[in-house]
Amino acid sequence: MKSMTGYGYCESQTERLHTVIELKSYNHRYLDVIVNAPNFLGQIEQEIRSFISSRVKRGRVELYLKVKDQSEEITVNIDKAAACSYKKAFEELIKATGIEDRVRLSHLMRMEGVIKTENKRDMDFYWSSIKPLLEKVFEEYENSRISEGLKIKEDLNKILEEIHKGVREIENVSPRIKEHVTSEIRKRFEELLGENIDETRIYSETAMLLIKFDINEEIVRLKTHLERFSEVIKNEEGVGKSLDFIAQELNREINTIGSKSINLEISSTVLKIKGCIEKIREQLRNAE
Repeated sequence: MKSMTGYGYCESQTERLHTVIELKSYNHRYLDVIVNAPNFLGQIEQEIRSFISSRVKRGRVELYLKVKDQSEEITVNIDKAAACSYKKAFEELIKATGIEDRVRLSHLMRMEGVIKTENKRDMDFYWSSIKPLLEKVFEEYENSRISEGLKIKEDLNKILEEIHKGVREIENVSPRIKEHVTSEIRKRFEELLGENIDETRIYSETAMLLIKFDINEEIVRLKTHLERFSEVIKNEEGVGKSLDFIAQELNREINTIGSKSINLEISSTVLKIKGCIEKIREQLRNAE
């Protein structure tokens, strides 16, 4: 089991590149990958997304990438036609306004399109430099998720034991329901008919009420769901959604037991188990 919460950080300095990668994630219903990288690395953003998506199942994952290239190759081009057009326009403006001035180089350099710069960037070089660092960051990030996941798993197992204990208590008390129902029906018949009691009628009424208040099926299903939960939790990853579904089924069965209960001990235990199931679902909100 892994947590959806994780963190990794790495910084690298070479003769040419200074690179910083920060990777962190939070709980989220689905996988949502956010990549914050310099604009000039837009072409490798999809590579980064694919790297993360192939390794993370669920959660909001945020990656921050900073790269400073200390030996960028920049090509400078001059648009002579644009420069001449601007010069001609300035001269006409001077003539039209009668202002005593002349066109200077500084005027032309400020005009858009006169000087154009082009960065020669090799995306394969950048990706080959960034990927090893990304793998290192992800290893740290993954270890933090595994560590947190172990804590969640340990807590879930403790809560499961509490639920098992509660189910055993309900099983021990449930036979008393038959005794209670039989006693109450006999008492009512005695109040109404005195000693002229029809035993067959008592058995018939008891059977009808026992069908209504019987919780054996719910207990069996509850134990089955608990066994399934224990099996799934042993898996290393991608169990969050499955466990949440089982927790919903647990909640459904315990609610049914609670609605049928005519015993205070069972009702009290039902409340404790419902509290445990709610704790499980809270923990599962952070499980991948």
